[in-house]
Amino acid sequence: MNSIHSLLEKAINSNASDLLIAAGSRPTFRIDGRLVIANSKPFTREDAEEAVNAIIDSSIRDYLLEAGPSAIDTSSTDFAESKMKALRDCEEMDLVFTIDGLARVRANLFLQRNTFGAALRIIPIKVQSIEDLNLPEILKEWVSQPQGLIIISGPTCSGKSTTVASMIEYINTTRECHIVTIEDPVEHIFEDKKSVIHQREIGGDTKSYASALKAVLRQTPDVIVIGEMRDAETLHVAITAAEVGHLVISTLHTTSASASIDRILNNFPSESRQQIAVQLSTSLIGVSSQRLLKRSSGAGRLPALEIMTGSPTVKKLIEEMQVGGLPGAIKEGRHYGMVTINQYLEKLCQKKAVNFEEAVLNSSNPTELRQMLRRG
Repeated sequence: MNSIHSLLEKAINSNASDLLIAAGSRPTFRIDGRLVIANSKPFTREDAEEAVNAIIDSSIRDYLLEAGPSAIDTSSTDFAESKMKALRDCEEMDLVFTIDGLARVRANLFLQRNTFGAALRIIPIKVQSIEDLNLPEILKEWVSQPQGLIIISGPTCSGKSTTVASMIEYINTTRECHIVTIEDPVEHIFEDKKSVIHQREIGGDTKSYASALKAVLRQTPDVIVIGEMRDAETLHVAITAAEVGHLVISTLHTTSASASIDRILNNFPSESRQQIAVQLSTSLIGVSSQRLLKRSSGAGRLPALEIMTGSPTVKKLIEEMQVGGLPGAIKEGRHYGMVTINQYLEKLCQKKAVNFEEAVLNSSNPTELRQMLRRG
């Protein structure tokens, strides 16, 4: 069997974003969104357990290196055994470790058919810039604001965390700020440049999002980054922090800008929804909803985005909870830097950056996009 580290090196050399392992299956890479099955023998039950043990050991090694001499007394054997016991008791878990000089790896460990499985996300050590990622310049304008709420949304595996990391790095290189991130787990590691960055991990540095968010406003942050807004309590703290003078950046698992607003409002009971709508309309800088498309050249992927800014019309619609009017406002809001996903896809097609079929496949309204491309 190939070791987990040799498989990860193959994945990195192949520009894979993910590695999937499970007993009874061959290792599988995700490359440019496609699954590529490795030319090797399927993992046995013992192979899968060995791989999971190696992942846990790598995570413990990173912890000991970061914690320093004070952690030497901790029994790594006991810690590893406790993790394996938790897995056997059907507790999924996320762990992060570093492959020196190559990448960071976020591993989700789980049981499947009563055997071990793992999904590993490969994270570049070097944080990519907004330009590197082919993201629009308006994101730089957003993160240059002293306060307000920025939401990066999209489905799973659409690059949200990578986009947020590029925005943090832009602030880090251009502004003197205190940035506090709350993540589960910490993925990209930042080095202080113009800014001071504190990265807090759920389970390692703080018990929960709730406890971290209760304390964050007492930590004199200029910028607060929340890995994901999962519940009403997190949403409420994020909106309030943005309203009272902080720049807040977070992500949501939604497929459009208007769906992001709808998700936020519907997280709250009906009696408090109007107040949240008012706060949100006041604090919102913008929502970027993204997805990743295959390049027409066949190598790599490009982001396609829907951009909604906090224009007077958008703010009024949110305040009045008229979410159904937001797609139309985005469509007519080019003056404010807004663009619908179809308008963005149309430009990518016109530049021949992506092909027609890929654009239509990723459109929220394929019929409209086909008409736009015919006219073009």
